[in-house]
Amino acid sequence: MTALLAARGSILVHEGDAFALGRCVAGEAELLTIAVDPASQGRGLGRLCLRRFLDACRDAGADRVFLEVATSNRAARSLYETEGFREDGRRKGYYRTSGGAPVDALLMSKALDGT
Repeated sequence: MTALLAARGSILVHEGDAFALGRCVAGEAELLTIAVDPASQGRGLGRLCLRRFLDACRDAGADRVFLEVATSNRAARSLYETEGFREDGRRKGYYRTSGGAPVDALLMSKALDGT
């Protein structure tokens, strides 16, 4: 984690008990994770961090942001969809679950110019 934070293009934003982490290189950005303390969930902190992350990506010169999310993560999928991310593809059985069937990863992206 320390190496990622120190790497050129890393973006970390936080708000209260939440943060978003990603990177921006050569006009493209990737959201690696958004985390919200379970005790603070449902207060809009994830959305705020996502919006601040997108602003930081624009400021860093990114034209598009990419992410992946488990199909089973309904809350995150809803957040990304309402913030303008669209599905670009799917990785079948990408996430392994303990004792359960593998879960697909949705590949999503959003143009930062509004298109």
